Amino acid sequence: MKIYLASPFFDDTELSNVQKAEHILMKRGFDVFSPRLNEVRNEENSQLSWWSRETFMNDKRFIDWADVVVMLYYGGYSDSGTAWECGYAYGTNTPVVVVHLGENSNLMVHEGCHSNIKLEELADYDFDKMPYKPYEGRMF
Repeated sequence: MKIYLASPFFDDTELSNVQKAEHILMKRGFDVFSPRLNEVRNEENSQLSWWSRETFMNDKRFIDWADVVVMLYYGGYSDSGTAWECGYAYGTNTPVVVVHLGENSNLMVHEGCHSNIKLEELADYDFDKMPYKPYEGRMF
Protein backbone atom coordinates (compact mmCIF):
# COMPACT_ATOMS: atom_id res chain seq x y z
CA MET A 1 0.00 0.00 0.00
CA LYS A 2 1.24 3.48 -0.93
CA ILE A 3 0.57 6.19 1.65
CA TYR A 4 1.01 9.95 1.33
CA LEU A 5 1.54 11.45 4.78
CA ALA A 6 0.17 15.01 4.88
CA SER A 7 1.32 17.00 7.88
CA PRO A 8 2.81 20.29 8.94
CA PHE A 9 6.29 20.10 10.46
CA PHE A 10 6.99 23.68 11.46
CA ASP A 11 7.45 23.34 15.24
CA ASP A 12 8.73 20.73 17.69
CA THR A 13 5.29 19.19 18.34
CA GLU A 14 4.44 18.85 14.65
CA LEU A 15 7.91 17.49 13.88
CA SER A 16 7.68 14.92 16.66
CA ASN A 17 4.22 13.75 15.57
CA VAL A 18 5.08 13.43 11.89
CA GLN A 19 8.22 11.47 12.79
CA LYS A 20 6.09 9.13 14.96
CA ALA A 21 3.61 8.64 12.12
CA GLU A 22 6.40 8.01 9.59
CA HIS A 23 7.92 5.42 11.91
CA ILE A 24 4.59 3.66 12.56
CA LEU A 25 3.64 3.47 8.88
CA MET A 26 7.07 2.42 7.63
CA LYS A 27 7.40 -0.19 10.38
CA ARG A 28 4.11 -1.66 9.15
CA GLY A 29 5.70 -2.10 5.72
CA PHE A 30 3.83 0.60 3.83
CA ASP A 31 5.46 2.57 1.02
CA VAL A 32 5.30 6.06 2.56
CA PHE A 33 5.85 9.43 0.91
CA SER A 34 6.34 12.17 3.49
CA PRO A 35 7.02 15.68 2.16
CA ARG A 36 9.22 16.26 5.22
CA LEU A 37 11.62 13.59 3.99
CA ASN A 38 11.51 14.76 0.38
CA GLU A 39 12.19 18.49 0.48
CA VAL A 40 13.86 20.06 -2.53
CA ARG A 41 14.79 23.21 -0.61
CA ASN A 42 18.22 24.16 0.61
CA GLU A 43 19.83 27.44 1.69
CA GLU A 44 20.86 28.28 -1.86
CA ASN A 45 17.47 27.84 -3.52
CA SER A 46 14.92 28.51 -0.77
CA GLN A 47 13.83 31.85 -2.26
CA LEU A 48 13.69 30.80 -5.91
CA SER A 49 10.33 30.49 -7.61
CA TRP A 50 11.26 27.11 -9.14
CA TRP A 51 11.55 25.70 -5.61
CA SER A 52 7.95 26.68 -4.93
CA ARG A 53 6.69 25.16 -8.18
CA GLU A 54 8.81 22.00 -7.82
CA THR A 55 7.60 21.41 -4.26
CA PHE A 56 3.96 21.84 -5.30
CA MET A 57 4.27 19.55 -8.33
CA ASN A 58 6.18 16.88 -6.39
CA ASP A 59 3.59 16.78 -3.60
CA LYS A 60 0.71 16.66 -6.09
CA ARG A 61 2.44 13.88 -8.05
CA PHE A 62 2.73 11.77 -4.89
CA ILE A 63 -0.86 12.36 -3.81
CA ASP A 64 -1.85 11.05 -7.25
CA TRP A 65 0.49 8.07 -6.71
CA ALA A 66 -0.94 7.20 -3.27
CA ASP A 67 -3.61 4.64 -2.46
CA VAL A 68 -4.53 6.63 0.65
CA VAL A 69 -3.62 9.94 2.28
CA VAL A 70 -3.03 10.04 6.03
CA MET A 71 -3.46 13.58 7.38
CA LEU A 72 -2.14 14.74 10.74
CA TYR A 73 -4.66 17.37 11.80
CA TYR A 74 -4.48 19.83 14.68
CA GLY A 75 -8.07 21.03 14.62
CA GLY A 76 -8.82 24.76 14.69
CA TYR A 77 -5.21 25.36 13.80
CA SER A 78 -4.70 23.85 10.40
CA ASP A 79 -1.72 24.24 8.13
CA SER A 80 -3.07 25.52 4.82
CA GLY A 81 -0.79 23.23 2.79
CA THR A 82 -1.93 20.15 4.69
CA ALA A 83 -5.57 21.21 4.31
CA TRP A 84 -5.04 21.64 0.56
CA GLU A 85 -3.50 18.16 0.29
CA CYS A 86 -6.51 16.66 2.08
CA GLY A 87 -8.97 18.51 -0.15
CA TYR A 88 -7.12 17.59 -3.33
CA ALA A 89 -7.07 13.92 -2.30
CA TYR A 90 -10.82 14.02 -1.64
CA GLY A 91 -11.41 15.67 -5.02
CA THR A 92 -9.49 12.90 -6.80
CA ASN A 93 -11.29 10.10 -4.90
CA THR A 94 -8.22 9.14 -2.89
CA PRO A 95 -9.37 8.07 0.59
CA VAL A 96 -8.17 10.23 3.48
CA VAL A 97 -7.63 8.98 7.02
CA VAL A 98 -7.45 11.90 9.43
CA VAL A 99 -5.35 11.52 12.55
CA HIS A 100 -6.80 14.02 15.04
CA LEU A 101 -4.24 15.71 17.27
CA GLY A 102 -6.25 18.77 18.29
CA GLU A 103 -9.22 19.58 20.48
CA ASN A 104 -11.75 20.18 17.68
CA SER A 105 -12.35 19.76 13.96
CA ASN A 106 -13.60 21.78 11.05
CA LEU A 107 -16.52 19.92 9.47
CA MET A 108 -14.92 20.23 6.03
CA VAL A 109 -12.03 18.07 7.22
CA HIS A 110 -13.81 15.33 9.16
CA GLU A 111 -16.71 15.05 6.71
CA GLY A 112 -14.33 14.99 3.74
CA CYS A 113 -12.37 12.02 4.96
CA HIS A 114 -12.89 8.29 5.13
CA SER A 115 -12.05 7.73 8.76
CA ASN A 116 -11.16 9.72 11.88
CA ILE A 117 -8.63 8.22 14.27
CA LYS A 118 -6.12 9.17 16.98
CA LEU A 119 -2.36 8.81 16.64
CA GLU A 120 -2.31 5.76 18.92
CA GLU A 121 -4.78 4.03 16.57
CA LEU A 122 -2.50 4.42 13.54
CA ALA A 123 -0.47 1.32 14.46
CA ASP A 124 -3.56 -0.92 14.23
CA TYR A 125 -5.79 0.80 11.67
CA ASP A 126 -6.79 -1.70 8.94
CA PHE A 127 -5.78 0.01 5.70
CA ASP A 128 -6.89 -3.02 3.69
CA LYS A 129 -10.50 -2.87 4.86
CA MET A 130 -10.52 0.90 5.49
CA PRO A 131 -13.26 0.85 8.14
CA TYR A 132 -15.24 4.07 8.41
CA LYS A 133 -14.98 5.83 11.74
CA PRO A 134 -16.89 9.11 12.21
CA TYR A 135 -15.52 12.08 14.11
CA GLU A 136 -16.96 12.30 17.62
CA GLY A 137 -15.35 15.41 19.12
CA ARG A 138 -16.06 19.12 19.19
CA MET A 139 -16.63 20.59 15.74
CA PHE A 140 -17.07 23.90 14.03
